[in-house]
Amino acid sequence: MIIKTKIFGEIEVDETKLISFVNGIVGFPELKDFLLIHDSEGNGNVRWLQSVQEPAFAMPVIDPLHVMADYNPSIEDELLKPLGEMNADNMLVLVTITVPKDVEKMSVNLRAPLVINGDNLKANQIIVEEEKYEVKYPIYEILKAAKEKAGE
Repeated sequence: MIIKTKIFGEIEVDETKLISFVNGIVGFPELKDFLLIHDSEGNGNVRWLQSVQEPAFAMPVIDPLHVMADYNPSIEDELLKPLGEMNADNMLVLVTITVPKDVEKMSVNLRAPLVINGDNLKANQIIVEEEKYEVKYPIYEILKAAKEKAGE
């Protein structure tokens, strides 16, 4: 199947790789089908969650462990049930990245991770109640330091 996107143009999609958000995502409950696109030109850790329904909707996402090594929020089992059998091997957790005009104020939302079952590609966005996880956790310096370390 071919989908049109604002950022990547027309791309061919393997329908078996579509991620289905059971309840949509926060603020966009009608958007349920997404594709995870790897950004080959940018930071290797950043990927894009591209909506299949809305060509202009794509969010940069990252594994939270790349920006907070001890990220491990408490998530009620009840919230994960719609995703099927979950374990450490098939669970993918991503957080959204916000990039404002001043790139040094780039942040991730650690309070609303995207949890994906890698086996059946069912997903849900979970709202974490723990205060220690910020909605706008600054990551510019973290990514900059990681890039410098990789260049050594």
